[in-house]
Parts: sequence; structure tokens; C-alpha cells
Amino acid sequence: MNDKNSLKLAIVQQRPRYFDLSACMEQLAILIADAAKEGADLIVFGETWLTGYPVWLDYLPSIALWDHEPTKWAFALMHRNAVEVPGPEIKRIASLAARYRVYLTIGVNERVRSGPGQGTIYNSLLTFNAEGKLANHHRKLMPTYTEKLLYGLGNGTGLKSVDSPFGKIGGLICWEHWMPLSRQALHNEGETIHVAVWPTVHDAHQLASRHYAFEGRCFVIAAGQILQFKDLPELLRQGQAIDPEQYLMRGGSCVIGPDGQFILPPVFQSEETLLVDINDLERAQREKMTLDVTGHYARPDVFDFRIRQRHQSDD
Repeated sequence: MNDKNSLKLAIVQQRPRYFDLSACMEQLAILIADAAKEGADLIVFGETWLTGYPVWLDYLPSIALWDHEPTKWAFALMHRNAVEVPGPEIKRIASLAARYRVYLTIGVNERVRSGPGQGTIYNSLLTFNAEGKLANHHRKLMPTYTEKLLYGLGNGTGLKSVDSPFGKIGGLICWEHWMPLSRQALHNEGETIHVAVWPTVHDAHQLASRHYAFEGRCFVIAAGQILQFKDLPELLRQGQAIDPEQYLMRGGSCVIGPDGQFILPPVFQSEETLLVDINDLERAQREKMTLDVTGHYARPDVFDFRIRQRHQSDD
């Protein structure tokens, strides 16, 4: 049983200071403070919001060319503006969570401090509790398609949920929602609230998010992002016949109940922090009467499931 039966949610659908860690951290502090002033209990930022999703992978046809200088330059810029876990930026985010007594889930570009893998970037999802502790650190298991040019492979360490007064909070990144065993791993964690981070929550991503809510009998927060072509670094924009005002990421953030129906329908092309009251959290438990994939629908006598977990430092 949850200690509380409702929460106020803030989904930050505002573009980051792209590939600028210092400016992005200042922006982050302001956005958290503003959401906290509105009474937010949980604040969600999208996939690699800190310091920006490499959406140019989908729009620039030359990025996959061997030894392509603009791509190498962009990769180095991403790495330079990635965060280390632990690191000074993580410490500051944790202090903000503690100061405002809020839970935070944020996607980041992560780099390794030293040793093996220090040239690698990871697509990571971090969850902080209201005491200011980094409660979960999940690296995306499998970068999607051209993301493999930039990101390393995650492991099973972060496939877990975080305790809160509102129930357990878990999260997956983008196409992990189409990996059946990733979904089952998080379902087994007993989520009441699931955070699904995406570049844009378009139709197929809405489908995956709604399916997750129905299958897991939980509330799903699907967080999309806003970015226009003009926001990309100039070197990547040079020679491209794309309207500077064109949206490369259109938002689409939404909230879905444990019956798979929208509580907040998708919001597109609106740069704002979306505030949503999620009431009757106990509804997630009531819906398990008809479907519980970790309980009476699990059939452990037929299926066997386990996760191979390693510490992040083993990568």
C-alpha cells in the first residue's frame, strides 16, 4: 500500500542548452525550482536531456560515412559535455532534489571518469529520491540503430525500481519498451509509476507506452522533448537544406493510467513544463485483479526468468 494516494507530476518539455553542460545545469536548477514551487512531487526530464539527444542521427545522411569529420567533432563535443556518475553535476542534482524534497528522473549523456571505457558515452537514466540520494542508475541496454555509433551498451544493474511514498518508481529508455524481457524485469519490480523517456512520443511510442501501462498495471509517464533544427551546432547544420524552424523533436509528452487510457493526452510542439495531478494511485493495484504479469498471470512453473547483473564499474 502506498503512503500517499496522489501526486503532482511535472514533465519538463523544454529544450536543453544543447551540448553545453554548464548552461544546461543552470537551466536545470531553474526548471526544478519552478516545478517545485508549483507543488511537484516528481519531476521528469526526457531521454538524454542533459545535455541533449543526438537527433541529428535521424536527419543528416552523411553522419554514418567513415571518418566523417563533423560526426567525430559532434561525438567529441557530446563527450566533453557529458556527466560523470558520480561527479560534481550529480552531486548538485542530488542537492536540488533534497532542497526541494522532490523525486527526479532525468536522462543524461554519461561518460566514465577514468580507466577502461573512458572514451565511451552511455545513454543513462538517473532517479533521485527526495532525500537527495541517487537511488537508481540505469544505462540503456541497447542503443537503437544509428545510436550505436555514439553510445556503449548498458548492463542489468539499473533494472530496478525506487521506493517512494507514492509507490515504486521505475523507468526505461526509448526502445527498451520493445524488449519484452526488459519490460518483465521492471514489472517484477512492482512499479506503481513507470517513467518512459523518448526523443518524441509519436504514435508508435504512444502505443508502446500505453501497452506498458496496460501490461504492467501501472501509471506511465511518457516524456518527449522539444528541439528545432536551429538548435543543433552550426557545424552539423552547414550545407543542410532543412528549415531552421523545423521541429526535429516535437514533444508528445503524455500520462497514461493502468488501464492504458490517457490521463494527459500527448502535447506536441509546446515548450512548457506540464503539470499533472495523478489521483487514486491505488487504482494500479485494483487493475491487477484481471491481469498481473508478476502474480497470477506469471506461471513460474512454466517460465523461468533471471537477470544477469554486474556493477557499472565492470564495464
